Amino acid sequence: MKLFFCFLALLKFSLILGQTGNLKGYINTGKATLPYADVALSSATFNTYASSDQNGVFALNNIPFGDYLLRISALGHQTLEKKLSVTSNDTIIKEFILNEDRLNLDQVVVSATRNRVNRKKAPVVVNVLSPKLLEATQSISISEGLTYSPGVRVENNCQNCGFTQVRLNGLDGSYTQVLINSRAVFSALNSVYGLEQIPTNIVDRIEVVRSGGSALYGSNAIAGTINIITKDPILNTWEVGSYFGLIDGDTPDRSLHFNASLVSDDLLSGITVFGLNRDREEFDANDDGFTELTTLQNTTFGLKTFFKPSDRSKISLDVTTIKEYRRGGDRLDLAPHFTDITEELDHDTFLGGVTYEAENKKGTNNFSIYTSGQYTDRNSYYGGLGGARSRQDSILALNAYGTTKDLALLTGVQFTQNLKNNDIITIGTEYNISDTEDIITGYNRRIDQEVHTIGSYLQYEWKPSDNFTALIGTRLDHVNVDGDYTIGGILRDVSIEQTVLSPRVTIAYTILKSLKFRAGYARGFRAPQAFNEDLHISSVGGEPQFVILSEDLDTEFSDAYTASLNYTKNMNKVQTDFLLEGFYTDLKDPFTLVSTGAVLENGSILEEVRNGSGAKVFGTNFEIGISPSKEWQFQLGGTIQKAVYDEDQVLFETDGTITGEEDVVVDEFVRNPNTYGYINASWIPGKHFNMDLTGTYTGNMIVPRVVSESGFLNLVDTDPFLDINVKLEYHTDISENFQITFSGGVKNIFNSYQDDFDIGPLRDSDYIYGPGAPRTFFIGIKFGKLD
Repeated sequence: MKLFFCFLALLKFSLILGQTGNLKGYINTGKATLPYADVALSSATFNTYASSDQNGVFALNNIPFGDYLLRISALGHQTLEKKLSVTSNDTIIKEFILNEDRLNLDQVVVSATRNRVNRKKAPVVVNVLSPKLLEATQSISISEGLTYSPGVRVENNCQNCGFTQVRLNGLDGSYTQVLINSRAVFSALNSVYGLEQIPTNIVDRIEVVRSGGSALYGSNAIAGTINIITKDPILNTWEVGSYFGLIDGDTPDRSLHFNASLVSDDLLSGITVFGLNRDREEFDANDDGFTELTTLQNTTFGLKTFFKPSDRSKISLDVTTIKEYRRGGDRLDLAPHFTDITEELDHDTFLGGVTYEAENKKGTNNFSIYTSGQYTDRNSYYGGLGGARSRQDSILALNAYGTTKDLALLTGVQFTQNLKNNDIITIGTEYNISDTEDIITGYNRRIDQEVHTIGSYLQYEWKPSDNFTALIGTRLDHVNVDGDYTIGGILRDVSIEQTVLSPRVTIAYTILKSLKFRAGYARGFRAPQAFNEDLHISSVGGEPQFVILSEDLDTEFSDAYTASLNYTKNMNKVQTDFLLEGFYTDLKDPFTLVSTGAVLENGSILEEVRNGSGAKVFGTNFEIGISPSKEWQFQLGGTIQKAVYDEDQVLFETDGTITGEEDVVVDEFVRNPNTYGYINASWIPGKHFNMDLTGTYTGNMIVPRVVSESGFLNLVDTDPFLDINVKLEYHTDISENFQITFSGGVKNIFNSYQDDFDIGPLRDSDYIYGPGAPRTFFIGIKFGKLD
């Protein structure tokens, strides 16, 4: 009899387990339907996903009986979370209303944990630069819009070629890991000019993670990670746009772009294509016949597509080609070797990647395999002094032509498992190849460098309660660097094989529903190799200035610490966000660039990368966001920091041949202001008109300058800059499928711009600082079926 009752109990239990229900929902904004929203239904034992159709309708079927958390998210709207129970076979029918997310606080981000997570719930602080912000700042390229995030500053490093680099938390560009669609294929060569080559019209968003919180992406993410995510096909849209600017009211800057997306009715496939053509003429700020802004022609084309073989798998492909020509110096109509100074670069770059993702039926396990790559073919000219003197000088100037081949490949696999207690395990491995060959035969300059890295990472996201999350991870990298570096008669080589463990620990605690505390530690390293600044050639005294690695260069290590408080609260129609973040980075044996004062037989000047005694960078980032209504939005952010060496650092080392010349030493980082920040304000009085006021502030800093007459290096204390922009925009709907937007305004209204540029053929081309361009007037138009 007992056996019979046990059988009945098991039968009843199995029937309960086999019972399922359905959910049908209607998603809207209170005024209009919301198509293509992401819907997730989850419990400890079952997860399922769907998207709303073009009418805002979604359906989830065959849901096992039980209690669930329903999460609905859509771009530009606040995430909605509701608890619901499925207890019958009937279909549950509900309406869901999503409010506008005016401060982008509820976006789903991937850079925090290598998995999709709500930005507010992420255990790491992630700042997001949206297309709306990039349009408000009228940014044509990535480099123009990056500064609108705390701790981020883009600086200009060369009058002749327009070399730019991004600094995060006071550290230069080589400390930042730039990702394209979450893949580390943005090489050292790309970092020299790449931020100005990537147009903003292809960007879905840019995610910024400061300090070492993103160590799982690679050892070079010491200062942080910038993840450039290109547009996915989401809606059936198309757009054609044009921009026309007048730099200093006189120099034209023109661009034409297009975007188009097509998604199948069943949402199982889609494609986005995009393109841009930009033509900017050269700009001479002080009428000395030498450019401060290069002439620039950029043509970019690409696509991003996906196909879902099933509801639980997805194949994604992205391809981008960039062809860019830039030239600066004097007499741009002549061949470079007939000029006094010319820097000319002709880039052909290909970027691409393919990813396959799959998950189990319960949605608890996710597997992905991916391959991404970048290849750049570059022709260059760095030189001059062939135009003002004799035919012999012109023949010598022929030495400055060069070629560069640069390849970066990344292949990896990642597995993520959601455990029953809501903990998440992420494990993966990557193989990265970086192969660079840079040759200037006439100067006997050659960089031949191969870097092979096998990296494995493990991360455990522990959630013992709803209020506490700990992110514990580590990355093990086996790095093999094989490099030969030659300039003139000097030969250096690096051949190292090193295995390094880089741990990372982050905690997040919800003190109140609206107040979150985060803290973290990460360790990083940089193996001896050529980085972005080492591949750039500047001009001093009319001669090229080369960089070479010193002998016996040791690996650089770092320890990074962060702590932050984030207050986010919606009070009726008012949306607020306040962030206060402290950071401290300790560098051991940092790579430091020293001007040796040595002149090679061919007349070129030599700089050397050496290990410094140590350095510390520390400070505070803050951000304030307030949107009192849908008509007004305000954001203010900034950084107060200090970057100092443990001991005085030699910046210029005399060779003892000139009487009275002494070494130049510094105790803090140069080209590094202690205060900088940004402001962003929007007024949207109605559907058809809006106005944006944006701007950046750069505090005073120490900038090196080589005086051409004496060859001595001086340290200049610069003035601060306040760069304010205003943009007006008018939007009209011709029909449901055709809209037009007109825009116009002024960049750098107060013409806050450097006024003491070096002049003439012997100028120090590195002596450039402050905003990238003077006052610029612009107009624009775009039309199509806009999203």
